[in-house]
Amino acid sequence: MKISIINGPNLNLLGQREPGIYGNQTFEQYFIDLQAKFPQIEFDYFQSNIEGELIEQLHRVGFSFDGIILNAAAYTHTSVGLGDAIKAIDTSVIEVHISNTFAREDFRHTSYLTPNAKGLILGFGMDSYRLAVESFL
Repeated sequence: MKISIINGPNLNLLGQREPGIYGNQTFEQYFIDLQAKFPQIEFDYFQSNIEGELIEQLHRVGFSFDGIILNAAAYTHTSVGLGDAIKAIDTSVIEVHISNTFAREDFRHTSYLTPNAKGLILGFGMDSYRLAVESFL
């Protein structure tokens, strides 16, 4: 099984950025743990702060992978293009957020991704990614 994890803007700063919301662990540290928990899965990881690069990555993996876990971060609430990219590909996408976006600012309550995603997991910290992986098994 092949699963791609795609992270959006500012998630390269996990471990440094707002630790009260996002914790102290980098995604790279968490990714090593995730790979160890699921040795039977071939993982691919991509992060970009650029919306178009995220769309291009969805296009690259969206016809050949078994699942995509997408944390589009702030683009979740602004990007019609990412929502359209999810709709255009064959691979199922699980939308993931580290924080509970519904417990935050009102603008974070709208997602342009969710209507096209297989599912939504949020508010479980980094463990949201593990839950998304398990949803594909």
